[in-house]
Amino acid sequence: MIQIENLSKRFGPLVAVDGVSFTARNGEITGLVGPNGAGKTTTLRMLYGLLAADRGRARVDGFDVAQAPREARARLG
Repeated sequence: MIQIENLSKRFGPLVAVDGVSFTARNGEITGLVGPNGAGKTTTLRMLYGLLAADRGRARVDGFDVAQAPREARARLG
């Protein structure tokens, strides 16, 4: 299961992601949709541990992406 809670990311004055929260349960199909520049790619980069979130938390199967990035990344498909 993927859990995103209040995830936020800024690049200087630009707010790329602002308080995104969602849960993607195992066995379900979850889509992340929005127009260009909405923060979809930035959110996924934070989920994968490529970018550090300014605020919030991302977990994959209970592993916090910031605290256990290898374990979290190994469980992403």
